Order: sequence, then structure tokens, then C-alpha cells
Amino acid sequence: FDRPRVMGILNLNDDSFSGDGTLDHSLATDKVRSMLAAGADMIDVGAESARTNRPAIPVEEEIRRLQPFLAGFAALVASAEPLDSQQLWPPLLSINTWRPEVVEAVLPVTGDILNDMGGLPDDRNARACARAGAALLIMHTVGEPKIAQTDRTWPDLFASLEGYFAEKIALAEAAGMDRRAILIDPGIDFAKQMDDNLRIYARADQLAGFGRPVLMPISRKTVIGDVLGLPDPRDRDAGTIACMVACMMRLPATVFRVHNVAAAARAARVVHAVI
Repeated sequence: FDRPRVMGILNLNDDSFSGDGTLDHSLATDKVRSMLAAGADMIDVGAESARTNRPAIPVEEEIRRLQPFLAGFAALVASAEPLDSQQLWPPLLSINTWRPEVVEAVLPVTGDILNDMGGLPDDRNARACARAGAALLIMHTVGEPKIAQTDRTWPDLFASLEGYFAEKIALAEAAGMDRRAILIDPGIDFAKQMDDNLRIYARADQLAGFGRPVLMPISRKTVIGDVLGLPDPRDRDAGTIACMVACMMRLPATVFRVHNVAAAARAARVVHAVI
């Protein structure tokens, strides 16, 4: 990407950690329309909460929640207009899921990016992306999603990130992916403690060494709540923007996945103009 990009979050569930999920298709559509009007370059839609204190929903239920929204996305975009010439248009659609059965069912419908929070344990999702012509976002994590990793420690976090992404990118390429269609995500709050997360933000420039676009997960994260003493994620938007600005000063062209698109898009435009 030539400049910072803002990815708006749409949670098609009723147990989002930030309390902004919905199972109402009409409300979801209105929310996306508002995010696009506020400057979102991408929309990331997921039907299952990443919270580890909740069981995984059935595969069939995840597919059922996703399909109506995906089928209507093109028409939604056709009825919208970009905020300004800086916005990526038409916006990209990212599908946030990790189970191959769901990926196979929904990715061919539409979708520019697969946001795989499962850490690509095998090549099935990469092969699905290669067949569909979609990009693949690989998140750094350990273990299966929905299982807490609160005791994980990293003697050398950036060495672990380097080895992990080298392995996963090679796996995706062997499955038929073009390296240029791969993005990486350092996985803030996933198998990491507060100091680990802060270290990633502080040394974000080192992520550029992997040679791939970076998605920086900043929005309302637990680490922000820990620093500010704010247990309610909805109170963390100011901290989110602070993390965004800090990352932009170190890694100018990246993707920020956020709940509050209007604040993030405005901040991105100002900081980009300054730097």
C-alpha cells in the first residue's frame, strides 16, 4: 500500500468483546454504509467472536451468518460513494474466518482477502485463496483459536515472528499463493502479554523487514485497557488512535483494523500529511 489504510470491523455475532456485534442483517448493512462514508478502505467481516471464553459456533451457523452479507456487498458498495479521493475505492472486502470448511463455502462468493486468525496450521486456506484469487492475511499466534494462551512467554519475540512468518509464507507459496498477495499480522493480544504487545508497537518498523504489507491490530485491545486501566473496550478509542499514530511514525504504509472508522480515518489523513 502507498499510504496507511483503514479497515473497518463488522462483527456478525452477538458476543463481540467490544459490544458492537449484531445478528441483524439490516443493521449490519447500515453500519458498513456508515463506515464507508467515514473513509473505510476495507471492511473486515467475521461471524464468530475471537473471545477465548466462548465456545466456537458450529460451522453451519458461521456460514449462515456470513452468506447474506457477502452476497449483498457488491450492491451495497454500488449504492455508496467514497469520502474523498484518498479512500481506496471500491473498498476491499476481508473475510475473517479460520476453519477451512467455512473458507471453502464463503470465499468463492466474494472476498478480496481472507483474514485467517488460525495462523495457517496447514495449507488448506492458502490453497482456497489461490483458487479464488484472494489475498491471504496470516496472523501470528500459537495453538488453536478460541483457546487462551495467557501463560505464553517469548524469550525473543521478534526472532519468533521472523521464523514464523518465513515458515508460513513459504507454506502459502507452496500452496500456489503469489507472495505479493500475502499480508502479515503480528497478532496483538494473541498468545502475548502486555509487554510483548507494547514491544511490537514500539518496534513496528522491524515488521517491514518481512517484505509484506502489515496489518496492525490496534483497536480497543486489552493492552490499551491494561495501560489506561480501562476494563470496558468501548472506552479505549483514544488509546487506539495513540497506538495508530505511534505505528504510523514507525511504519508509514500499513493497514489498521479498527472499530471507530471515522476517528481512525481522520487521524490517518493528518499523520500521513505530517510525515
